[in-house]
This record gives sequence, C-alpha cells and structure tokens, in this order.
Amino acid sequence: MAGQLDGEVAIVTGGESGIGAACARALAAAGAAVGILYLEDAALAGSARDAVEARGARSAIARADVGNEADVERAFATIGDMLGPPALLINSAGINMRNVAVADMELAQWEHMLRTDLTGTFLTSRRLVRTLRAEGRPGRIVNISSIHGQIVRAGGADYCAAKAGLENLTRTMAIECAPNGITVNAIAPGMILTPMNMRAQTDKQFRAAAERHIPVGRAGRPEEVAAMAVYLCSKAAAYVTGAILKIDGGLSLEAALGA
Repeated sequence: MAGQLDGEVAIVTGGESGIGAACARALAAAGAAVGILYLEDAALAGSARDAVEARGARSAIARADVGNEADVERAFATIGDMLGPPALLINSAGINMRNVAVADMELAQWEHMLRTDLTGTFLTSRRLVRTLRAEGRPGRIVNISSIHGQIVRAGGADYCAAKAGLENLTRTMAIECAPNGITVNAIAPGMILTPMNMRAQTDKQFRAAAERHIPVGRAGRPEEVAAMAVYLCSKAAAYVTGAILKIDGGLSLEAALGA
C-alpha cells in the first residue's frame, strides 16, 4: 500500500494504542499525514506520533473526549492547522464491555458507553463531512465496530448496543454521503491482541481456550485490522461504501454450532 495515500491527511481517534495506533502507523506507511486524537495518556500518544514520523510521515496529536462536541471541534481545528485539512477519518476510540448484566448496570455506565462508542463517532464524522461538503472534497470514513455489533454476549448489552448503533450509523451515512464522494464503512474485528484484550496476551490458558473457537486457530493482530482500514481509505476502495467488513478468523461463523 506504500504511496497509495500520498498527500492525504488522516485523523485517527483512539490513535494512541491498540487498533488505532496500528491504523496510524499503517496510514503513515501508505503516505498519509496522521493526526492522533487521544483522551488520557499524552505520553502514549506521543509514542504513537513518533512511530508515524519514523515512517517518514508528518504527525500531530490532540487531546479530545470524542463524546464532547467542543472537544471534537477544537481537536479537528488543531490537527487541521498543523497538518492541513483532513479527508480521512478512522474512528477507533472506544471502551470495552465490563460484564455487567442489564439488571445490575448503572445508568452512568450505559450512557458512558454510548457516548464514547456511538456518539463520539457521530460527532467526529459529522465534523469531517460538514467540512468536506462545504469544500467540495471527497473523503473516507472508517469506523471500528466489533462482531458484537451483530452477535451479543451476556454482560455486554451497552457495548453490543453501541456497536449495533455504530453499524447502522455507518450504513445511513454511506447513503447520505455518497453524492459528495465520501465513502463510509466499518470494520468488525473479532479477537484482536490489543491492550483491550490484555488477558489474552498474559494468560496462555485463557487465550488457548478462546482460540479453539476461531476457525483459523489464532487471535488476530492490530496490523491486520489496520491493513483493511488503509484499503478502505485508498482509491482502490472507491466503490465500497456502507460495508461492514468482518475480520475475525471465522469466529462469528461458530455462533450457532451445537444448536
């Protein structure tokens, strides 16, 4: 993919770690300048920026709670001033499920999940589309969803609901934005070895038990998700929009076995 994104400016939310950081590196390797939005760990965001720059690309970081409208506006303005106007957006910021049943879940937990994993994508995507539409420029939006947007798990109602909403937001925006040359797609990962799945990296027995349910026999790597994100941002994917692309080693195909 080297050179396929030359001259482009991308913003990656949650770009300081995990899938977001891998996307930032992959976009840089493809030639894009990359703005990294982070929430808490400025040092980690700085390391992600250094990794982008080590690949010969320009980079900048900005703090933003993606669920906060003012934060999003300020962060986009900051990245735009430092790198130029973005046309690519990877929405990777998110939090994981906490294994709390609906009957035991506090409203604050529910609202925090939806604000981060769903409203955040609404705000960042709206900001990018408004700018691109006003300037008459095409663009690409890639949302990081999950196989749990379609396959639920007990204790994850807030997460599953947020990701299901994210996927319908993706489809709806794909229709709305197509006349402006803006594609909107989502990637739905399965088990990926990120800090969000730290137990799978530190507990060999837990990981082995989980991988027995994955047809290809292993967990995925963040770089594999990032490669798909770069493709969706490239000209090669100009005819792809409204797609929810699973990358799970076949895990979701195991859902009904034994029924």
